[in-house]
Amino acid sequence: MTINTTRLLLSGLAFGLLMTAMPIQAVELNSLSDGEQRAGWKLLFDGKTTEGWRNFAKDGISDGWKVVDGALTRAAGGAGDIVTVDKYDSFELSIEFNISKSGNSGIMFHVDESDKRAPYFTGPEIQIQDNVDGHDPQKCGWLYQLYPAQVDATKPAGQWNHLRIRITPDECSTYMNGVRYARYKKGSDDWDRRVAKSKFSKWEKFGKATNGYICLQDHGNQVAYRNIKVRRLTGQNDQLDPVDGTLAFKPAVAFPNLKWSGWEPVDAAGKVEPLRPIVLTHAGDGSDRVFVATQRGVIHVFENDQKATKTKVFLDLSKKVKYSDKQNEEGFLGLAFHPNYEENGQFFVYYTPSNRSQVAVIDRYHVSASDADQADPKSVEEVMAIEQPYWNHNGGSIAFGHDDKMYIGLGDGGAGNDPHGNGQNKGTLLGSILRIDVDHKSDGKNYAIPKDNPLVGDSKAKGEIWAQGLRNVWRLGFDRKTGDLWVSDVGQDTWEEINIVTRGGNYGWNLREGNAMFGVNGSGPNPRLTDPIWVYDHEVGKSITGGYVYRGKRVPGLEGAYLYADYITGRLWALRYDHEKKAVISNHALQSDGQAVISFGEAEDGEVYFMVVDSTGRGIHRFVPAK
Repeated sequence: MTINTTRLLLSGLAFGLLMTAMPIQAVELNSLSDGEQRAGWKLLFDGKTTEGWRNFAKDGISDGWKVVDGALTRAAGGAGDIVTVDKYDSFELSIEFNISKSGNSGIMFHVDESDKRAPYFTGPEIQIQDNVDGHDPQKCGWLYQLYPAQVDATKPAGQWNHLRIRITPDECSTYMNGVRYARYKKGSDDWDRRVAKSKFSKWEKFGKATNGYICLQDHGNQVAYRNIKVRRLTGQNDQLDPVDGTLAFKPAVAFPNLKWSGWEPVDAAGKVEPLRPIVLTHAGDGSDRVFVATQRGVIHVFENDQKATKTKVFLDLSKKVKYSDKQNEEGFLGLAFHPNYEENGQFFVYYTPSNRSQVAVIDRYHVSASDADQADPKSVEEVMAIEQPYWNHNGGSIAFGHDDKMYIGLGDGGAGNDPHGNGQNKGTLLGSILRIDVDHKSDGKNYAIPKDNPLVGDSKAKGEIWAQGLRNVWRLGFDRKTGDLWVSDVGQDTWEEINIVTRGGNYGWNLREGNAMFGVNGSGPNPRLTDPIWVYDHEVGKSITGGYVYRGKRVPGLEGAYLYADYITGRLWALRYDHEKKAVISNHALQSDGQAVISFGEAEDGEVYFMVVDSTGRGIHRFVPAK
């Protein structure tokens, strides 16, 4: 890689940044976004000087390391290995690198200068090299001679790659371009066995330090580094949550006296069978009734009264629905009432059927002609069947927009890393938001494709697609005031994200995860791809649960805030967005008791609820002021 090549690559990326209309404000090279600053990240390189670095076991840094077009570049012979000025024990490092053809380098951690021979006598090394023409059998991103990777997500020499390294006493991990390469624990029995079989076995201090320097290796080849960021991990993850404070609202059990008709917390075999309320919605008919569907396929209905005592079973599809705790992304996943339900009595359900394998269906039903609190089970009509290659990433949210069209949130088909490339394949329904017309039928289907859908007329595309580039939509909801479609998308290994989805949008998966490049074919900022309006990383939470923009009257302090949660950590948030500036105004934490939130719901009066799995039947919660 010549310096001119570096300059060309940097200039090209800068052009991409200028041309990309991203909802998240484009971040300049070697700088921190507001979210990163709030999440505890610090810069290790300012893009202008070599300040913060010195040669190993030296006081200064040699002239062989230069700043070239915003990159810390090993540009001349005799540069030598360089280390950070500060030491780090538990930390996370984010760094981009560009290796020259046939080149080799490395990134070491916990380097101890008590052995002054070289950094690799003490510090484990993440290999950096050209995997195509490199001379070392240890591939790029591998923990040298210790932990290889089963995949190769490294871009070729001359292109920028992103490496993320997490080091803690409990677990260490390495990610190349968003793809997890290895997990390991320093000092474990497995670690010691691997070290004993490596060349490092003869070096007494290798891998022993728990606190040390981060090192960039000079292996005699040209290499450039940029966007070098670090944050210390103290075990206090609240400090990493990118929030503007905590609002004085807390969860409270809603409908505390409610008994669920037909449900018992223990089945006939004595097995605990908790209630899994997956959808809470309303009919929009002025009745103010609340409809709650469980993931096992029973739809309940009851009065929107906190003193309500008993539900009625509106429709029982439990024998038709396939669900098991071992495959808990299947089951009953979506319920939506027709915008003209008061007149036509139609509603729609999304579920995985028990009599068919790896498929999801959307059915239409009608309410009973004689009982408004009961559906007619014989009125069923299959609207759509969607084949799924795997059991997970089914998505399953369905909702009607202000245009009276049905929107369907789908996942990429499952497994990991989107193995079939569905997120960027307009020839499949998967990895997309679909938009269909359920009031008309055409082309042998029990629905019609709206003529103003963005891909109508493209012979290689599915006309149902409204937007694409999504991994696993969980969940979607319309802002009843503005009509905006809010979509939360569950991430792979690093980022959870929130999108405001618009016609024809491509939200990046699997070229990007969050606002970062993903995979060997991953993309940097790109005018074709829309980055999310908000992201958080897996130090904060690992599975986003999307909610609704609050438009109720009971908690005015939440008016206009998008409420969402993380399923794994139980964190709750309220995010505010400025549509004119296309920027997040604030992201506040809400007080939480740490429960795993599986879904949100909105009643006819605009009040927002969230749901958790619960064996007492008290799994619906609302927000109340905290005293």
